Amino acid sequence: MFGKEFQRRYALSDQGIKNTKKGVFWTVIVNLTVMAGMGILYLLMAKYMETLTNEAPLPKSAMFLVMTLVFVLISLFTHKQQYKATYGLVYGEVKALRIRLAERLRKLPLGYFGKRDLADLTETIMGDVNRLEHVWSHCLGYLYGSFISTGIVAIVLFIMDWRCAIACLWGVPVAFGLLFGSRRLTKKNSEITKEAAIQVSDGIQETLENIREIRATNQEERFLETLNAKIDRHEKTMIKGELHTGIFVNSASVIMRLGVATTILTGTNLILSGQIDFMKFFMFLLVITRIYAPFDQALALIAEMFMSQVSAKRLMEIYDTKTAEGTETFHPNGHDIVFDNVSFAYDNKQVLHGVSFTAKEGEVTALVGPSGSGKSTCARLSARLWDVSAGVIKVGGVDISTIDPETLLTDFAMVFQDVVLFDDTVMENIRLGKRGATDEEVKAAAKAANCDEFVEKLPQGYNTPIGENGAKLSGGERQRISIARALLKDAPIVLLDEATASLDVENETKVQGALSRLLAGKTVLVIAHRMRTVEAADKIIVLENGRVAEQGSPTELMAKDNSIFKHMVQRQNASANWRI
Repeated sequence: MFGKEFQRRYALSDQGIKNTKKGVFWTVIVNLTVMAGMGILYLLMAKYMETLTNEAPLPKSAMFLVMTLVFVLISLFTHKQQYKATYGLVYGEVKALRIRLAERLRKLPLGYFGKRDLADLTETIMGDVNRLEHVWSHCLGYLYGSFISTGIVAIVLFIMDWRCAIACLWGVPVAFGLLFGSRRLTKKNSEITKEAAIQVSDGIQETLENIREIRATNQEERFLETLNAKIDRHEKTMIKGELHTGIFVNSASVIMRLGVATTILTGTNLILSGQIDFMKFFMFLLVITRIYAPFDQALALIAEMFMSQVSAKRLMEIYDTKTAEGTETFHPNGHDIVFDNVSFAYDNKQVLHGVSFTAKEGEVTALVGPSGSGKSTCARLSARLWDVSAGVIKVGGVDISTIDPETLLTDFAMVFQDVVLFDDTVMENIRLGKRGATDEEVKAAAKAANCDEFVEKLPQGYNTPIGENGAKLSGGERQRISIARALLKDAPIVLLDEATASLDVENETKVQGALSRLLAGKTVLVIAHRMRTVEAADKIIVLENGRVAEQGSPTELMAKDNSIFKHMVQRQNASANWRI
C-alpha cells in the first residue's frame, strides 16, 4: 500500500511514509474506539429489553457509568495520539520538506532556473507544498485508516448477518468507485487551474517589474486588460474545477448514505419474516449511525488528494533534476583557467562549439564579440554555474566538473553589470562577500571600492537599508557595493561582465579605480562590449557564433588584416563621433 509509487505520488520522504503509517494506525484505533462506544449502547439496550420481556432486574447503572468513563478516557487518549500522528508529525515533515527543497534548489545548475519561470518555482515552493501539507495532515491518514477500520467492522457485520451487512455497506465501494473513476478529470482540471494561476502570477510580476516602462509608453490600459483576462480565466477554471469536483463528491456522499435506507428496509423485512430478532436489527441501526462518519472528511478532501498528485509531480521534477555534484576539496596548482574543446547546448540549442583558450593567472583575459556569441556563457561555465555538454574546463589543472560548485566558487569573485542587492543595510550587502567579516573589514573593502563617499551621506551610514535590489541607490552606487563585496571576498579569480557599461563618466572613473585594486594579481576574465575598456587587457578572445574566431594581445589583433577585433574597434570609434 505504501510503496515507492505511493511515496512518489504524494512526494513523501521516508520519514513521511512512517508518519502516514502512524496516522493510519491511530485513525483505525479511533474509529474502532468510537464503534466500541456503540457497543456500550447496544449492551444497555439489550439489558432493558431483557427487563421488558423476561422481567429481569434493571441493569446496574454503576457498571455502565464505569464503562462509559473508561470509554471516554480511552477515546481522549486515542484522539490525542491521532492528532499528533496526523497533524503534529506532518507539520514537522513540511518544515523538513521546505528545507530539503531549498537545499535541492541550491545544488541545481543555473541552467535549470533558466528553464523554469520564477512564478512557477514560487508556486511550487509555496502553493504546491501547502497543498501537500493539507493532504498529508487531513486526508491520507483519515482515508486509509477509514478503509481499514471499515473493513474490520465489515467482517464483524458479515458474521452477524450478511444480508444486513450488504445493505449497510454496498454504498461505500460504489461511492469511492465513482470518485476514483473521476480522478483523471479532476487531475486534468487541476493542471489547467495550476497553469492559469501561474499565468496570473507571471502577469502581476511582469506588470510590477515593468511599471515604469508601461507608464512611459502609456500602455497601462492594455496591460491591465491582459492581466484582467488572465485573472478571469483563472477564476473560470477554478469554478469549473470546483463544480466538477462538487458534483462527484456530493453524488458519492448521497450514494453512500443510501445505505441507511437499504439497511432499514432490509432489516424490517427480515424481522417481519422472523429471520432476525429486533436486537440484531438494532445493532445494525447503531452501526449505520457511525460507519459512514470516518469517510466524511476523506470524501470532502479526496478531490484535493487527486489534485495534490499534480503538485507532487511538479515537486518531484525538481528532485529528479540532476544536481551539480563533486568533491568538497579543491587544491589547484595556480589559477589558470583552461577551456579545452568546450561545447555547450542550452535547451537543445548549441551555444558553444569546441571553444579552447587559456586565461592565465595574473593576467586580464577579455572575451569580446557580438551579442549571442557566447561570452557570458563562457564566464558562467568557468565558475560551473552551468555544466559543459562536451570538453573540459580546468582551473589550476583540476577538472571543475569534479568539484562541488560551492567549493569551487570560494575561489571566484563576480561583478556583473546587473547587480543583485538585498533589502538590507549597506553593511550586510557588502558582508555577503565574506561570511563572518568584521565591521572593520567591511568598511575597509567599502573604502577601497570608493563606497565611503556616498555612504557618509546616507541617514544611518553603513546601517542604512537600501531597499529591494538597492532601489534607494544609483546605478554607480550599486555597482560599487558589488565591487566592495568582491574586494571583501578577495578571491584569486575575478569574473567581470562589463561592470561599467551603464555608468556615467564620473561614476565609471570611480568604479574603474576600485576595479584596479580588485584585479591586482588575480586571474581575470572580462566580458567586454566596449572595446576601449579592454585596451589594456593582456589577451583578447574573440568569439563569433559560439566559436573562437581569433585570440591574442590587443596589439597583435590590431596589426592583423581583416581582424574581427580591429573591425569592432573601428566601428565603435566611428559610432563615438555620432551626434544628435
